[in-house]
Amino acid sequence: MSYPPLADVRKTLRVEWYRSPVDPATLRTLSKRSDIKGFRQAGGHLALAATTGTLTFLLWSQQQWIGCAVLLFAHGTVCSFFPVPCHELGHGTVFRTKKLNKLFLYLFGLLGWFEVFDHITSHIYHHRYTLHPEGDREVLLPMPPTVGKTFLLQMFTINLITIRGRTLGPCVLRRIVDYFKMAIGRDHANEWRKACHIDQPDEYKKSVWWARFILVFHGTVVIVSLSTGLWILALLISFAPFIANWASYSVGMAQHTGLMDNVPDFRKSVRSMTLIFPLEFLYWRMNWHLEHHMYAGVPCYNLKKLARVIADDMPEPRTLRSAWREMLTTWRRQETDPSYQFDTPLPATARKVRTDTPDVLEDSIGELAPKGLR
Repeated sequence: MSYPPLADVRKTLRVEWYRSPVDPATLRTLSKRSDIKGFRQAGGHLALAATTGTLTFLLWSQQQWIGCAVLLFAHGTVCSFFPVPCHELGHGTVFRTKKLNKLFLYLFGLLGWFEVFDHITSHIYHHRYTLHPEGDREVLLPMPPTVGKTFLLQMFTINLITIRGRTLGPCVLRRIVDYFKMAIGRDHANEWRKACHIDQPDEYKKSVWWARFILVFHGTVVIVSLSTGLWILALLISFAPFIANWASYSVGMAQHTGLMDNVPDFRKSVRSMTLIFPLEFLYWRMNWHLEHHMYAGVPCYNLKKLARVIADDMPEPRTLRSAWREMLTTWRRQETDPSYQFDTPLPATARKVRTDTPDVLEDSIGELAPKGLR
């Protein structure tokens, strides 16, 4: 299917989003950014990765292979979430100090092999036109969750050759090939990313240089690791994001899969979940994804508070298990009825029409937009 240029979409497509009402004073409080809370989240994630990595290295050096394998699994689980901070830091809402947002954005992007500049362009369209394919193809429905045996084996070991759901990053071999193509100026991207490149050529140029930087950094890590005989370092630093992807895949797929597109109500197109604290922390509170889409200017560490404020107007948050059960049931039905989409039920207290005056902060998506899209 062909789509109009994104420059034309910005002129013609207007989505009148419904947002659950929040008192302006409360919204301003929830939208406040904090360097301290930002350091707790970003620093805590990095510290956890450093701890699991150090322990893995120590057991490797002592040739305690079973313990080493267990800790490498834990280290990979932690590092597989490195792309998630790039999402939040890209919004510019984690730290009050702008330079800290950028510093940690590039650091997590480097460690997580994340396409920082491509993502920023794509993601502003994702927020403005969520699941309206004319203006948002970052996520395209239907998107059946992958659960094959070979796929699951790689999710619990190392993701070598599979390509995960369209909302998530690809396997290590695909990532390396894509970055090599980008680094030499060959646009490897799919239709959606190419549309973003055409729309924001300056951001595409940054992506080319970012790809070169990524390859130089990780290439250096691999060379040093092999030349010194400390090959475990390559696994702990460069390939860790592709090890034990089970948790990041499980929670990431639940954001939009199996829901409705082309609707102006986030409650029908986005899913929130309750998670145990370790997963919620690693996921940077993005399990409150519906609240994030509704009020994208609210920092991740305040999303749970926001969820409490608007709970009477929102669907009941899923658990991870019920979200997957819902997705799989929808997928099976779509195999015989491709037009079917799950219609999320709303509570009796929910509203569908706003009667109050929207606050100017409601449309904020942080500082995500590049200059060409402000």
